[in-house]
Amino acid sequence: MSGGVDSSVAALLLAAEGYDCSGVTLKLFYGPETAQAENACCSLAAVEDARMTARAVGIPHYVFNFTAQFEQGVLEPFVRSYAAGLTPNPCIDCNRRVKFPCLWRRARELGAEFIATGHYAGTAYDSGSGRHLLLKAADARKDQSYVLYALTQEELAHTLFPLGALTKDETRRIAAGHNLPNARKRDSQDICFVPDGDYAAFIEAYSGLTFPPGDFVGPDGAQLGKHRGIIRYTVGQRKGLGVAFGEPLYVCAKSASANTVRLGRAADLYRRAMDVGEVNFIAVERLERPRRAEVKIRYSQEAYPATIEQTGAGAVHVEFDAPRRAITAGQAAVFYEGDVVLGGGVISA
Repeated sequence: MSGGVDSSVAALLLAAEGYDCSGVTLKLFYGPETAQAENACCSLAAVEDARMTARAVGIPHYVFNFTAQFEQGVLEPFVRSYAAGLTPNPCIDCNRRVKFPCLWRRARELGAEFIATGHYAGTAYDSGSGRHLLLKAADARKDQSYVLYALTQEELAHTLFPLGALTKDETRRIAAGHNLPNARKRDSQDICFVPDGDYAAFIEAYSGLTFPPGDFVGPDGAQLGKHRGIIRYTVGQRKGLGVAFGEPLYVCAKSASANTVRLGRAADLYRRAMDVGEVNFIAVERLERPRRAEVKIRYSQEAYPATIEQTGAGAVHVEFDAPRRAITAGQAAVFYEGDVVLGGGVISA
């Protein structure tokens, strides 16, 4: 229970169905950035909101300290990825390395049969393949299957998503109808450990590293000016470049080894193919042959038709039907077949 309305209603619904529930808030990160942030999941206010909601639902509430696991599994990879010129998704890393594996391990130790979260997603069991499936949520606007692609078969078998069939509006109506204290609490938007959205400042403060200026390189290879450190830029970015060129320029690529940021025109952002590593398959054990799928390359974007082919252990090559804009190394690529998540991985090139 993060203190937000989604996990609160998930607890309410399960308790109403007769499950013997305990509310759990995870202490993942605690610093000056989050201590007083209203909607940061590890703030004192969030923990108090979760405690008050658990009391209203009539279930016990606990706080589990996973700060060491979070630092090792999320913060350190986050810093390393940005330093290497990538753009990581720490929410996915948290689900993959901390929230689900650590919480399920603790649940087993306490004799619980399931863990449950307020994510908007669904699960099913395919008796034909003998595999547990991850499904899109009923509310397409809130579907969070993209950030859950790394769940294992064991985790899916023991995870409940009570909100999978609800819309966000329905969730809020349920919370209000039961007088939950956070029924009208606004959703958090930023990365939990960077509530002000300044990733570069956090990375430098957390790691003690500095990222020196380097060259902006133009479409023809000419130097166009100086950037302020590669961690301050991501592929597709237009604003804040400070470069005059006579027409709009965008970040097309970054090189950590050369400390350069390559700029280009809008058309230069489009690519038709990409490679994906660290792939976790859910609906299948592996791809026996090239397969048609819809592929999502950002949480906020739709999925695009493509052909996917496994090229090695944990590696997939993707050919889109049409070029896609701003494919970004370090972000997640998730493969769908209708409402079913085939799997996903990390864009490598």
